[in-house]
Amino acid sequence: MDKSRRALSFTLLAMLAAAGAAQSAEAASAGAIDADVNDALSRFYHHVHGSRQLVRNAMGVLVFPRVIKAGMGVGGEYGEGALRIRGRTVAYFNTISASFGFQLGAQARSVIILFMTDDALEQFRGTDGWKVGVDGSVAVITVGVGGSIDTNRIASPIVGFIFDGKGLMYNLTLEGSKISQIYR
Repeated sequence: MDKSRRALSFTLLAMLAAAGAAQSAEAASAGAIDADVNDALSRFYHHVHGSRQLVRNAMGVLVFPRVIKAGMGVGGEYGEGALRIRGRTVAYFNTISASFGFQLGAQARSVIILFMTDDALEQFRGTDGWKVGVDGSVAVITVGVGGSIDTNRIASPIVGFIFDGKGLMYNLTLEGSKISQIYR
C-alpha cells in the first residue's frame, strides 16, 4: 500500500473513531430511540401510500430515524435505531459507513429496512456486524407517481427506503453500510 493510501486510510479511521466516540458520549437511551422510531414510521406512513401494509407484511422492520452523513473529502455516516418484530422492539442497532470522493457538508436522513422473509430476518439477526451488499442485498425502493407503492410487486427479501423531512430520497444506496447490535 503506498504512503498516500495509508495516510488516507489512517485519516478515515481517525475520523470514524472520533465520530464513534462522540456518538458513544451522546448515545441515545432505549426510550429516546423508540420515540424517534415511532416518529420516523409515522412520517413514512404519511409520505408513502401503502407503506403501512408493507410494514405489516414484513417479518421484521429495522428503523434508523436519523442517520447523519458528514464529510470533507472523506466522509462518514452514523445512526442508531431499533429492530421491531410484530410491532415490538427486540434489539437496538447502529449503522456506520465511510465514503471517499468529493463531498462537503452534512445531511440527515431516515432509513427503514424491511425483512420480508423469515430467512432474511434470521440471517440478519445471526450475523454480527451485518454488511449491506456483503451479507445481504437491500433493494432500495423508489416510489411511483402519487407517492404510492404496490405491495404486491415487491419480490425482494430485503427492501429499504431512504427519506428526509421532505419525503423519499432518490438515487441513494445503502451499500457498504455496516449494521451492528448495540445494547441500551
